[in-house]
Amino acid sequence: MPPRLTRTATMTLLTVSPLALLAACAEKSSSAGSDAKSGVITVQATDDACKLSRTSAPAGPVSFKVVNEGSRITEFYLYAPDGKVASEVEGIGPGTSRTMTVKTDKAGSYATACKPGMVGNGIRGDFTVTAKKQQHG
Repeated sequence: MPPRLTRTATMTLLTVSPLALLAACAEKSSSAGSDAKSGVITVQATDDACKLSRTSAPAGPVSFKVVNEGSRITEFYLYAPDGKVASEVEGIGPGTSRTMTVKTDKAGSYATACKPGMVGNGIRGDFTVTAKKQQHG
């Protein structure tokens, strides 16, 4: 017959286990969320600024993690060199984030825009897509 746990031991396990899980998740997300290691470009969007952790990337898939630190719902856009929308993510509420991944096929001068309140031309910035890195092998 298996040993029985006392009520105190059971309560301790129930209390400690969720905390251990949270600690493990926090540790994993902080190491995995590093901009340099993951390649994800962080976009810090506020009511009056649109700050990117990097303003260039090689051609290919590019991921932007848009974090809305403002007080209004916002959008984020990447415009291709011809001025057309390459990709967009909408409806990013205050205190939330969304990730947008776009495939950039051509090197060139792109533009980014955060649109606090989802109106107007937004807060624009320059973004450069460089030639795809050649793999040697």
